[in-house]
Amino acid sequence: MPKVKNRIKDLREDHDLTQQQLADAIGITQRKYSYIETGTQQLTDELLVRLADYYRVSIDYLLLQTDDPRRYRRRKQTKSK
Repeated sequence: MPKVKNRIKDLREDHDLTQQQLADAIGITQRKYSYIETGTQQLTDELLVRLADYYRVSIDYLLLQTDDPRRYRRRKQTKSK
């Protein structure tokens, strides 16, 4: 997943954050975050969600499925009759 790592690293650098600052923000160690950026360790679903929440972007944006960082709107739940 080298492209995903680059998007994640680019976002971190664009926000002027260190690996330690971001790792603290999403609740992992700096070492684990570094492994994710370098591709030594794969991203889990949970970490993808944490990163998307932190940056307020869609997971599709993190995974390079779109260049639009906006999140999707949640569907309104309809009441059952």
